[in-house]
Amino acid sequence: MTAPTLTPVHRRRLREIWRSAGWPCQDLIEIDLLAAGLLERQRQASGHETLRVTDAGVLVLAETRQRNQGARSAHEALVERVAAEMGRAGRIVWRGLSLRAHVTTADGAGWQVAMPDVFSIRHTTVEDYVVPIVHEVKVSRVDLLTDLRREGKRAAYLALASECWYVLREGIAKADEIPPEVGVLAAGETAFEVLRPAPRRPQRLPFATWMALARATPVEGRLDEAQRWLGEPDPPLP
Repeated sequence: MTAPTLTPVHRRRLREIWRSAGWPCQDLIEIDLLAAGLLERQRQASGHETLRVTDAGVLVLAETRQRNQGARSAHEALVERVAAEMGRAGRIVWRGLSLRAHVTTADGAGWQVAMPDVFSIRHTTVEDYVVPIVHEVKVSRVDLLTDLRREGKRAAYLALASECWYVLREGIAKADEIPPEVGVLAAGETAFEVLRPAPRRPQRLPFATWMALARATPVEGRLDEAQRWLGEPDPPLP
């Protein structure tokens, strides 16, 4: 019998059992993990059965952790590049914001929490010229495809920004795989390439968003540079 292919669900369950007392769920995920030799059953003195992560399972957990750390490092590095580009463009930039937006999706209407990788506005005193922009960074195709299924998250970004962009590590997807209401940038080793420009929509920031920005600390940028004429549209990332 061949060992089952491990999916993120299998790895997550293995981590949960490692952290817990090992109480079994007795579902198909545990059958796969037992068949792969990553879990083993143990009968306690009381007669009940628990699960224990084997040495092979520990190696899988360690490999998953190292892979996730590498993905996070690549993600953070690309987020930093995007934030720096927005700062060089004279915009005020935030990372790690938690914003709320009221959205309507196929599942109905309601509030959605949005946590964009990079959120920026123009450095201006005219509210209509703020042009809020969201950049969502993806370095993994699996992560991207998972994100694309989250309609509510994307709707929240669109409700908060005049432009919404996916910034993709080069080679993980094509522009036509991304919904048309979102712009697409490919991040090469040294430069960004516009695969499809983001549609720009008039957008005024809700008061709640202004309050969230007031409580947060922006990324240090180069806001002392001469500003463009307020009516001039911002170019996309180079």
